[in-house]
Amino acid sequence: MKHSHLRRPATLALALGLAACSQLLSSCQQQQLAADYPGYKMAPYTVKGVHYVPMSVDQALHYRAEGIASHYEADGRRGAIGQKLYEGCLYAAHRTLPLPCVVRITNLSNGRSCKARVADRGPFINNRLIDVSSEVAHRLGFHSKGLDRVRVEVLSVGDGPWKRTL
Repeated sequence: MKHSHLRRPATLALALGLAACSQLLSSCQQQQLAADYPGYKMAPYTVKGVHYVPMSVDQALHYRAEGIASHYEADGRRGAIGQKLYEGCLYAAHRTLPLPCVVRITNLSNGRSCKARVADRGPFINNRLIDVSSEVAHRLGFHSKGLDRVRVEVLSVGDGPWKRTL
């Protein structure tokens, strides 16, 4: 085989690169569900003159809504609870859910669903229910469209000893 001595190192480099990439995504995804924030945040806030009051934990645990999802880029920026948001991670932003919480988002156009950690506030555009990371948009199959109709269901609220589920 011609140049077979080059294939082995190239194959090894490719395998190591893929392993590093999958490890990065795995640790990133684990970070999204890790207990890295003590408790939850429910403080009222104001954006562009509009006052928002987050719902209670009990209300959130029964929350289920349908509406329009969009995706946003927040790579390296800190979310509303101070957690860094990295590209490739499963995060979302919602105006009134307690932070953090874990939601299941289902794309109503194709049936795909994905869990995401709500760790930020938004979207602050009328008629939008939730903003999701690019990774969530890819998994739900609407990254190239930019928007799609989704269902959002809360699975848990809080972290660590404060975590609550139904």
